[in-house]
Amino acid sequence: MSSSSFRSSSVSVSDNSFRLNFDELRWVMEIRKTLEEEHEEEGEFTVSIFNVPKLLMVCDPDSYVPQQVAIGPYHYWRPELYEMQRYKLAAARRFRKHHLQNHHKFEDLVHQMTKLEPRIRASYHKYLDFNGETLVWMMIIDASFLLEFLQVYAIQEGNKIPGISSRMSHLVDYAGKKSAHNAILRDIVMLENQIPLCVLRKMLEFKFSSLDDADHFLSLMLIGLFNELSPFKMMQDYPDVQISESAHLLDFFYDMIVPRTNNDQQPDLVIQVDEFIESKGGNNGEESNANSSYLKKFLREVWKILSKLNRGPAKLIKKVLLSRPLKVFVKLPWTIISNLPGVKLIKKPVEYYFNFTQEEKPENGSASNSLIEKPPLIEEITIPSVTELMKSGVRFVPTNGSVSGIKFDPKTRTLHLPKVGLDVNTEVFLRNLVAFEASVASGPLVLTRYTELMNGIVDGDEDAKVLRERGVILNHLKSDEEVADLWNGMSKSIKLTKVPSLDKVVEDVNKYYDGRLKVKAWKFMRSYIFGSWQFLTFLAAICLLLLMILQAFCSVYTCNRYFQMAVSH
Repeated sequence: MSSSSFRSSSVSVSDNSFRLNFDELRWVMEIRKTLEEEHEEEGEFTVSIFNVPKLLMVCDPDSYVPQQVAIGPYHYWRPELYEMQRYKLAAARRFRKHHLQNHHKFEDLVHQMTKLEPRIRASYHKYLDFNGETLVWMMIIDASFLLEFLQVYAIQEGNKIPGISSRMSHLVDYAGKKSAHNAILRDIVMLENQIPLCVLRKMLEFKFSSLDDADHFLSLMLIGLFNELSPFKMMQDYPDVQISESAHLLDFFYDMIVPRTNNDQQPDLVIQVDEFIESKGGNNGEESNANSSYLKKFLREVWKILSKLNRGPAKLIKKVLLSRPLKVFVKLPWTIISNLPGVKLIKKPVEYYFNFTQEEKPENGSASNSLIEKPPLIEEITIPSVTELMKSGVRFVPTNGSVSGIKFDPKTRTLHLPKVGLDVNTEVFLRNLVAFEASVASGPLVLTRYTELMNGIVDGDEDAKVLRERGVILNHLKSDEEVADLWNGMSKSIKLTKVPSLDKVVEDVNKYYDGRLKVKAWKFMRSYIFGSWQFLTFLAAICLLLLMILQAFCSVYTCNRYFQMAVSH
């Protein structure tokens, strides 16, 4: 049999096996049912539970794949997680016993949950290849387990829900010290391990007299869980996040850290553009042209001083400055002067130090437009480390707020950063929030930008130590090195974005740091002296020329006699 015939036969065999496993009748029934269903609103059912993007998944799979318990359909059938099924069933039996009067009311719950099936399916980005009854029972069992687990945090908040008692002493203790407890905590906040919040609301609605009461107690439990997991533990005022507007647990936590607003980015963007235009010489007239460079400012101030002096050396300097040869040289364009022998070598250093090429006025607002339209590259977050900033005089002050409280005050040289508490659950919590933000957010990726900022200023354990000593980082990990590894590991992003408030902070910090005389001198030396082979070659040629002149001089005159006279004296 030829290879081609073998391939065709193997393809036909696999195709036939696929046809044997494919239930055409069921497929037709599902399609017909879906097309004939009438939804309340076309835009009501939106996707909110996604698969983690591959670019993020390959960096740290353990932070995105549940290790202890599966909540929802994505990882439900994994054998190593299915061992938790008996605990879930026990939680479902306790829910029926304490919440429902008899077995028939449990059937009512199943019936009500069946009505939510289209909404539940629409919440998942991945197609769920099983029937509606399986999905409904899966949601009820997982929701029973999740509600019993969340009861711990309602108790911690001092708001125990009547009729609910936590029976997970083998998994959970109120102090949160058991390893299984932390493993479950990390699992239930993973993006691929979510169930719609409407399922939990419907379950609690069967216990309480109204949906408002159910939402109230569910909100208490989620806030208690947020206090346990969120790194921003010192937030003074929590935003008013409505349970009815949250898709799932992770969505609720994201809204707590990054509140939803309609036009929260527009004022910052307008201010940033105005400052950009102002700094680029937005005013017309001779004065703005005269101030187009630092060199011109310096020369004008010097001339003001010299113009008041008409005696001694000052008079001689004025004559030199007003001489015709110098006037001819000054009137030559900078492009011609820079190409003269000897001047060409120092062209770039002069332009760097006096900012000749950076003060050009934008034409037709092109620079301001590019500021608005051009999204920054991830590599553009270049900012000095904490230790470098501290040596240049920057102070670090912790604030009791979230990401929105980050700001830099150039007058007091103070960088305000929110307090963050880091423990064994923080990395998983932040990584999945970043993955959720990248998957669902239509606006700027605020939390992603914050992690990139922290990654930029924390380069090593010394930087983490400084922030810990200043009270910005509350370290519950083993060492400062683990803190640095945490921030440095969260450097991947899947979408270019611009967050005006945070980008403004980075710009102001860099502007202050680069404006320090010591920093400018070091950058100048590093860029144009130590890092310039042309300059070193020029310096070596000068030294060689001087030695040749000295040799020629000594060949004509007796240099030994001069050296002996110098030594004798």
